[in-house]
Amino acid sequence: MAGTAMPKPPPALAVFRRAVAAFRRGPLMASALGRTGLGLAVVVVLFAALGPVVAAHQPDTVDLGAKLRAPDGEHWLGTDQFGRDQFARLTAGTRRSLLAAFAVLAGSCTVSLVVGVLAGMARGFADAVLMRVVDIVLAIPSLVLALAVVGVLGPGFGNLLLALVISSWAANARIVRAFTLAVRDRPYIAAARLAGAGPARIAVGHLLPAVVPRLLVVATLQLGGTIVALAGLSFLGLGAQPPTAELGAMLGDARAFVTVAPWLPAAPAAVVLAVTAAATLIGDAVRDATHYSAVEEVHA
Repeated sequence: MAGTAMPKPPPALAVFRRAVAAFRRGPLMASALGRTGLGLAVVVVLFAALGPVVAAHQPDTVDLGAKLRAPDGEHWLGTDQFGRDQFARLTAGTRRSLLAAFAVLAGSCTVSLVVGVLAGMARGFADAVLMRVVDIVLAIPSLVLALAVVGVLGPGFGNLLLALVISSWAANARIVRAFTLAVRDRPYIAAARLAGAGPARIAVGHLLPAVVPRLLVVATLQLGGTIVALAGLSFLGLGAQPPTAELGAMLGDARAFVTVAPWLPAAPAAVVLAVTAAATLIGDAVRDATHYSAVEEVHA
């Protein structure tokens, strides 16, 4: 009927459409690197998420009568030395490795935020003490420090995650402090102080919203290295213990069968490569889209 207004979409649908439009205009879709990395990431996430749905076997089910079987219709990626289905273990290991990498980054960023914001706001003696602690941690190579922590705590997946958090927070704390120093004297922060806002309110209400997005860009760049560190240390037997499925542990178990069952190391190595490549490409795309403004913020 002429002159009749079209019905408005439901609020949730309108919000979803705006989010999709903003995503299409974002840094990931604006560059070929970002689109390639995002495509790889989607494939890996779908593989990890849908694995339990499509896998015909449980990851820890032992069948000694089917050990070291080559890929076939029943076992798509073959079986290991205990007859366990490699496809089921690979999907479970990918999920565990991805969640572990995000947990390490979350823990590292949380410690970095607390230390960096406190140092940037306090200045003076507190700033000097916190930065000397950061310098001490940074003086030790991160993998050496992680190995030392695991050596004290003992092998185990939880201990490995804690060791990687302890060895990785210091560099980010220095970055957070630099961002905090760049923001703390802005006019709106001074106005908040004049309005009677205390340090806690300024930190939570004004500094964190300005610092967190920049830290997330840095964390995106570190995701690939975190996954490689997890896989490498688990490969050495310091992370997930048998029979837990994890990419690095699967590579470590498969090294003795490279010549007789090459599919065993090939599959987890391919996933580690894909995840690392996706994280690196996404991180590079986000960095390229935000690099210059971030540099200007730090040196303002």
